[in-house]
Amino acid sequence: MTAPVTPATATPATPARHPALTAADPELAALVGAEERLQADTLRLIPSENYVSQAVLEASGTVLQNKYSEGYPGRRYYEGQQNIDRVERLAVARARSLFGVEHANVQPYSGSPANLAVYLAFAEPGDTVMGMALPMGGHLTHGWGVSATGSWFRGVQYGVRRDTGLVDFDEVRELALKERPKVIFCGGTALPRTIDFAAFGEIAREAGAVLVADIAHIAGLIAGGAHPSPVPHADVISTTTHKTLRGPRGAMLMCREEHAKAVDKAVFPGLQGGPHNHTTAGIAVALHEAAQPSFRDYAHAVVANAGALAEALLARGFELVSGGTDNHLVLMDLTSKEVPGKVAAQALDRAGIVVNYNTVPFDPRKPFDPSGVRIGTPSLTSRGLTAEHMPAVADWIDRGVAAARRGDEDALAAIRAEVGELMSAFPAPGLPTLPGLPA
Repeated sequence: MTAPVTPATATPATPARHPALTAADPELAALVGAEERLQADTLRLIPSENYVSQAVLEASGTVLQNKYSEGYPGRRYYEGQQNIDRVERLAVARARSLFGVEHANVQPYSGSPANLAVYLAFAEPGDTVMGMALPMGGHLTHGWGVSATGSWFRGVQYGVRRDTGLVDFDEVRELALKERPKVIFCGGTALPRTIDFAAFGEIAREAGAVLVADIAHIAGLIAGGAHPSPVPHADVISTTTHKTLRGPRGAMLMCREEHAKAVDKAVFPGLQGGPHNHTTAGIAVALHEAAQPSFRDYAHAVVANAGALAEALLARGFELVSGGTDNHLVLMDLTSKEVPGKVAAQALDRAGIVVNYNTVPFDPRKPFDPSGVRIGTPSLTSRGLTAEHMPAVADWIDRGVAAARRGDEDALAAIRAEVGELMSAFPAPGLPTLPGLPA
């Protein structure tokens, strides 16, 4: 098994795959080729990453790149929108159908801008907003201090119980009634358990707050019926379109019809200019794919794989936040393994296992050198791995963490070879068949 390709050793992308790019900019083409190889022969366990289909890739790279389209369908500031309007209306209709919402806006550039639009629609600078604390699994844009949302608004945070790793809804309710926030966010980036949207909805109504469900991580699971939907309970739903939804890097805001005007105005002209029409096209394709029966199978397989991986890790003595997972994500606390999360993540990367270091609740270490590692199963499930493969994955993680503790690079190289061999049997969606790539 060859070592991972780095920019220094990258070979040019195959001309048949990227002929114009290879001719115009061979240096950049080489980097693209290197990334194709890296995504093909490594085990990608970052829970926010995935593989998009060839159809999504093609839609995202069309001549729709060439159009400016400020405004909304039928109400643009540029002419020549006959086809663009139809593309956006198609994406909106598919979003409404897939998630069962009254209104959808597919223009936000990504998840953070989408959340900023929520603040612009429902709050004024200085207002109190509420979300899960970042070290507890929340997101920067839920009012955390280092984010603009924590600078422009008064952010108050809830957390999880130390003994269970689960949200304490009595505490959430007490905090909401005391602080009376304009907006309450539920959801986050490192939450391994099912989000109780109904409980959050009841608290938000009692406190007179707008409830925003940030489902960026679990949108695909919701679309596939593998996680409860926030639609009956949340006023607004914010999501990225990649991650478990397997679309391009974009975002959507969905809401009840009564909030449609405020949400649309906040996105444009409040925060953005023209939408990225090529991304809108990719979103439309991904939503169409997510409406197929096979996607439901995929979503449930993601959860099954995560559960099997969690059980295999527990059997090897790993400590998991909340004791396991209900969704696509597993958060490991490596304190008992005597390896910092960053050291473990970097060692696993050298072993061909791509993860990210992450804080754990009540982490005594600093965020840039935390105690935990966050892993997930969306990407490996897209490649066709099943629950029967998860003990092997857990074994590689176990051996990799132990090797990191010993500083044993030979052991990491041995794992790298084994990972590459398995990956060669499971070609990745959207990646070309090239020399050195799995067939």
